[in-house]
Amino acid sequence: MRTLDTNEISAAVYRLARKAGTTLSDSCRAALARALDGETGAAKFALETALENEIVAKREGMPVCQDTGMAVVLLTLGQDIFLTGAPLRDAVNDGVRRAYRDGCFRKSICDPLTRENTGDNTPAHLHVEIAAGDKAEIVFLPKGFGSENMSRLCMLTPAEGRDGILNFIVNTVKEAGSRPCPPVYVGVGIGGSFDSCAFLAKKALIREVGTDHPRQDVAAIEHEALARINALGIGAQGFHGKTTAIGVSCEVAPTHIAGLPVAVNIQCHCVRCEKETL
Repeated sequence: MRTLDTNEISAAVYRLARKAGTTLSDSCRAALARALDGETGAAKFALETALENEIVAKREGMPVCQDTGMAVVLLTLGQDIFLTGAPLRDAVNDGVRRAYRDGCFRKSICDPLTRENTGDNTPAHLHVEIAAGDKAEIVFLPKGFGSENMSRLCMLTPAEGRDGILNFIVNTVKEAGSRPCPPVYVGVGIGGSFDSCAFLAKKALIREVGTDHPRQDVAAIEHEALARINALGIGAQGFHGKTTAIGVSCEVAPTHIAGLPVAVNIQCHCVRCEKETL
C-alpha cells in the first residue's frame, strides 16, 4: 500500500493547469501544421495565425485562448493508494483555484440560474476511475464553451447502426459550422447509457490527435467520419478549406440491447490537454 498526500495531487493539478492554459498539445500542434501544408487563401491565413498565436502565448506565458475553459480533471487512481490530507475534491479545486489566479486566466464558472461567477473557476469537473496498481494519473483538459455548446447526444435505435452513428457525427459538425472555431477535434462516445456516453465522448478528447482506436471497426468509423467531415469544406475558422477537423476519436462501451447512445463532444482547434503520473 502506498500513501499519497492529496497536496501532491493539488500541486500536480496546478502544474498541469498552468501549462495547459498557455500551450497546445504536441499532437494538436503537429496536426495544425500538417493541415497548413494543404491550405490556401483565408483558411491558410487562419491556420498560420493559430500556430503563431501559440508561439507567442508560450513565450509570454499568456493564455493560448481567451476562453481558458472549464477545468475538467480526469484522475485514474490505483487501488493500492491510500490518500491522506485534504479531501480529494478540495485538493483538486485548490490546484485549479491557484493556477487560474497565478496564470491570470479568465474565470468562467458561474451558477446556471443566477449567473453569479464563482470567482476562481471552481468547482472543477472531476472524474475518478479506479485502476490496478499504486500510481495516480492526472489529466487536465480545459474545455472552452464555444465548442462545448456545439456538442450533442442522441439515443439512436439499434437498427440505425453504423450508418446512423456516422450520420450523427458528421451532421453535428455540419450544423456547428464555424461556431466552434474549426478545425475541430471530435470526441465521440458510442454505447453505455445516457450519462456515461457523454463522458466517453469527453474522454475521447484526451487521446492524442491522429491516433487510432485499437479496435479495427471503431478505427474505421473514425477514418470515415473524418473524411466526410473534411469533405464539408467548412475549413479553418469557416473560411472554406480542406481541413474542417484535425481528428475524430471514438470511445466505446457495452450498451443495452434496446439502445445505441451516441455523443459528440466537439473541441475547437485549441486542444489543450496535459497529463502527469504520480
